[in-house]
Order: sequence, then structure tokens, then C-alpha cells
Amino acid sequence: MAYRDLVTRPVLAWSAVAVGARLPVAMAPLALVFLVRERPGGYTLGAVLAAAYVLGEIVAAPVLGIRLDAERARPHLAVGLAVGAVAFTGLGLGLAGTAHPVALGALAFLAGAGPAAAPGGLRALLTGMVPEKAVTQALSMESVLTFGIWAAAPALATGLALGVGPGVPLLLQGGLMAASVAGLWALPGGWRVEAKGSGGEPMRRVLVRAWPVYVTGAASLTLLALAELILPALLEQRAIGIGWAGPLLAGFSIGSAVGAFVYGLRGGWPGPLPVQSALLILGVSAGVALVAVLPWTGAIATALVLAGLLQAPAMLTRNLALRQILPPHALAAGYSVMYAAVGAGYAASGTLAGGLLKVVAPSTAILWGVALTLLLTAIGVAGEWRRGRADARPALVAEDSERVACRSVVKGRDEESK
Repeated sequence: MAYRDLVTRPVLAWSAVAVGARLPVAMAPLALVFLVRERPGGYTLGAVLAAAYVLGEIVAAPVLGIRLDAERARPHLAVGLAVGAVAFTGLGLGLAGTAHPVALGALAFLAGAGPAAAPGGLRALLTGMVPEKAVTQALSMESVLTFGIWAAAPALATGLALGVGPGVPLLLQGGLMAASVAGLWALPGGWRVEAKGSGGEPMRRVLVRAWPVYVTGAASLTLLALAELILPALLEQRAIGIGWAGPLLAGFSIGSAVGAFVYGLRGGWPGPLPVQSALLILGVSAGVALVAVLPWTGAIATALVLAGLLQAPAMLTRNLALRQILPPHALAAGYSVMYAAVGAGYAASGTLAGGLLKVVAPSTAILWGVALTLLLTAIGVAGEWRRGRADARPALVAEDSERVACRSVVKGRDEESK
């Protein structure tokens, strides 16, 4: 199925809702920093608020995702997005100058926690709106849209905060998220599932089966954290103008959007999804490692673009793997757990990098981060290999039993004929 077949009214409506729901998320960390930077200790407070926001996402995503009803998802998503809209609006309404930091932190936490199930729920809605043969293209289109949003968000947040006012980005975020609530009524109320359970197995146990996918998903995002958080310090180490950080990261995002588009041109690529994912993450790791050792701006830019080309397909293989492992009714919850896992991977890598920068050079910190990525990837791949072997055993036993039964039937017929 071609991308042009996705150009339908429902998918276009979904895209508009997704922009309204996800652009505020992409703008949030930087917007929170600009909101309070003029207060005493503003940059430190901004970093704390951004951390509170991310913590809200990580904590709430799996909890809310598990409670999401597949066939009646709209009210749940609407309430979460509305909470986020109110929290963003509250942050932007001049509270930064007078409100206590604890109050600002609580609002930031709510802004992250309220809509935390929306990414997973919207992804499940999208894949439920298209034929099964178009799922890869739909997820690729979603990835292109997401990376486009993340490429535009920093410039939008910075331009509005510096050019208009520090609270304006937060007000825009609240308005966009409120608009996404209204847009939900242009989409299906949920998605159909063939069965509500998995042999009566509790939802948490169903989701735990996919833990290797979450680990490798987190591994792929640790590399993005390295590229974003350490690049400015690395440029200073290389005596390259720090102003190149923005264009270089934009190149990474553009490369990721192109990679997602190319991956979706085919319905399926050679090899099992775990193998594809491992190879892609290794490729991204090699690109980021090259960034740490190459001394020229052009070479760093090339390495980042090439790493970006592989980054989006690596995440796409993880989402496709979830569809293979989890039953339909658990997909939104699985996507939400993945969202929390990659957020945790990003935060862990950022924390590691920040600590290492105090004692080692930026290039060395990047290489340590790459080592963490490779460790997580190895754990995830080993887990998927063991899960594949465990899933294969019942099938082999059933096949052997069927063969024995067939032989018994044939033998019985032979004896009767005698």
C-alpha cells in the first residue's frame, strides 16, 4: 500500500489532532526554562520544572495506559488532554513571577501526567483506522510527523518566549491541547478488538511479556539524549561555534524523518524485527560514536544525519514488534509503557552524561553513553531471543503431538484393512 492511500479525511483529521496534542509536549521542556529564567536561580528552577514534567509523563503513562478502554478511549483521552491544557494555561498566565516553585512544579507535573496516555492511545487509533497491510506506512507517517514537530518545537518556543513573552509558549501549548480535545470528536471513539483478554491473563502480566521491546526502545532514545544534551559542550571542546548546535540537531531530526519515510516505502523488510532493530541501533550507535571523535563540523553533521536516518526506523521496529507480541486490547497500554520506557532511557542517559561532564571531556561522555546504549541493546536482544525460544516450544510440542496422532490414525486404518 502506498503513502497516497493514507491521504483520507480520517487520517488527515487524526494528523491535525496529533499536532495539537504533541507539539505542546515537544515545546514543554524549553518553554519551562524560558518561563522562569528571569527569576533568581531561574535556569536551575527551569531544569527542575522540566524534570517534574518528564517525571509526570514517565509515572503516568503506564498507569493511565493500562486503564484505557480500547472501545471507549475517547473520554479517557479527552480528560487527560484537558488536564494538560489547563496545566499549561495555568503556567502561562503570569504565575511564573509570583507563584511558589512548588506550585509551579505541581502544575508542570500535571502538564506531563494528564495527557501521558495520549501518544499511545492516538497511535492505537491510527492503526485501527487503516487496513492491516497499511500499518507500517501509517506508523512511518506518524514518525515523520513526530520528527517534524520535534524539529520545529525548539525554534517556536524560543522565538515566542524571547520575541513576545515568556508565558506565551505555554499559553499556545494550552490552546493547542484544548483544540486537540475538540478534535477527538472527529475521530473514532475507540478501536475494535477481537477479544478483551488474553486467556484471562491480567493486563500487567500481558504487558510484562514485552519487556525486551521496552528495553531496546529505551536504548534507542539514550542516543538521542546524547546528541541533544552533550553536543553544545562537544562543539566547545572542538573549538566550533556553539551556534552550530541548532542546525546540527535539525539535521538529525530531518534525517530521522527521511529514514521513517523510506522505511515505510516497503510493507516489510528482510529479517525478523528484533534483528532489524539491533542492527539499526548499532548503526545509530556508530554514528553517535563518530560524532564524539570527528573534529570537523561537516563530518559531525554527516554523522548526525546518517544516525538520524537509522534512528526513526529503529523505533518503528519496536512499535511493530509490540503489535506482534501484544493482543489488540493491550496495544494502547503497551505503547504507553513504551513511551514511559523511552522517556526513562532519555532521562537516564541525560543524568549519566551530566554527571560524566564534571569529570571527563564531552567526547568521552558521549562514548560512555554509547556503551550504555549497547548494554541495554544486548539485554533487550537476549530477552527477545529467550522469549522467542519459549514461544517456539509450545508450537513444537503441538506439532509433535499432531504428527503422533496422524501416525496413530494411519496405523489404525492399516490394521483395519488387514
